[in-house]
Amino acid sequence: MHSTITRRGFVQSAAGFAVASIAADSRAGERRRPNVVLIVGDDMGWTDMGFMGHKEIRTPRLDRLANQGAVFPHGYVPTSLCRASLATLLTGLYPHQHRLCCNDPPKGTDRAEMQPFMKNAPALPRRLGEAGYRSLQTGKFWEGHFSNAGFTHGETTNADRHIATKTPQIGRATMQPIYDFIDQSGKTPFFVWYAPMMPHRPHNPPERLLQRYAVAERDIHIARYFAMCEWFDETVGQLLDHLDKRKLGDDTLVIFVNDNGWITPTAKEDQKSPFGSERGKRSPYDMGIRTPFILRWPGRTRAGRCDDLALTIDLAPTILQASGLKTPARLQGLSLLEVAAGKGKLQRSAIFGEIYVHTATKLGQPDMDVTHRWAREGDWKLIHDVRKNQFELFNLSNDPHERTNQAAKDPDRVGRLRKRIEHWVKDR
Repeated sequence: MHSTITRRGFVQSAAGFAVASIAADSRAGERRRPNVVLIVGDDMGWTDMGFMGHKEIRTPRLDRLANQGAVFPHGYVPTSLCRASLATLLTGLYPHQHRLCCNDPPKGTDRAEMQPFMKNAPALPRRLGEAGYRSLQTGKFWEGHFSNAGFTHGETTNADRHIATKTPQIGRATMQPIYDFIDQSGKTPFFVWYAPMMPHRPHNPPERLLQRYAVAERDIHIARYFAMCEWFDETVGQLLDHLDKRKLGDDTLVIFVNDNGWITPTAKEDQKSPFGSERGKRSPYDMGIRTPFILRWPGRTRAGRCDDLALTIDLAPTILQASGLKTPARLQGLSLLEVAAGKGKLQRSAIFGEIYVHTATKLGQPDMDVTHRWAREGDWKLIHDVRKNQFELFNLSNDPHERTNQAAKDPDRVGRLRKRIEHWVKDR
């Protein structure tokens, strides 16, 4: 495998592009498959958008997308840590399946030793490439060279954990690589992975936005985070505007999701932790694991809210179905397309997930690093602290921020949900 740097500013995998081009030519007479744009917010709380009810953070472009598409307000990630969550988005697999559960390998282990987990997974770009898609990776990608996930084009060619280091940072500095990729695609369907480090730290928004939020009674750290959310929203608008400019909006499935949640600590609280305040990122609470989904595909999705419990393992089957491809048997998620079109409900009664430590104990042995398991059934959510063998039970309908632990008051429900978690672990 070798790559070439295009004059457009992104890198092209020569072999991947050749395969995609041949496949596209062989399907020239078939109905055109939809383009897919996957927008991944980074370290953003599920409450922190206008369409989710935030009264101060301005997200007009995400709000407009939500008004046009199907919104799943009860969406979740299986685990609230960057690498594991991004790998799930790329593969449709639970972290315990793709084995990229922790951000870092064991001490003394080269990071490259984690890359085969992605190389051997049924990654979306690889599957879409079989149907003739061109695909572009921009922003967050932890798995070395972009071709490790089957992308035909991309920014990340090294082992950097977060972003490509030799190009302007996507989102904060430029959107041009995405514009150029879209413009070059012609009639070939494309998949764009837009995963900027936004609103992820550093929280350094433009002054014009910070001034809007830096009011006297608000902590400056909170103000910066609020401004970062609006800045991210602006970049989403720029991407969507380019699709409209090229008259591609009607032929494109746009999906929005966050990789995990976030709670910004105040200036007094901040201890320079990269994970924010407690009960947010890296936690089993909703401010860590919950994220709304938006699906917009004009003529195929219906504007409105879907109350189904959804997981990010559902997004790969959704994209594959939209593209006319079969879902690999290993994927346990459900396509959201029918529900997003207003047809029926998802055939599930509960969702499950796990939380892991930051640094792996032993590669390929994820059960060694589980700290919590959780389940949500209807409005009820059970959290099991595996290491302390303690339980927390919450009714999210009247306690959305999980302040009142009802485990002692409702032991029967705890026992039943505990058994559901145990069956999930045993049967997977």
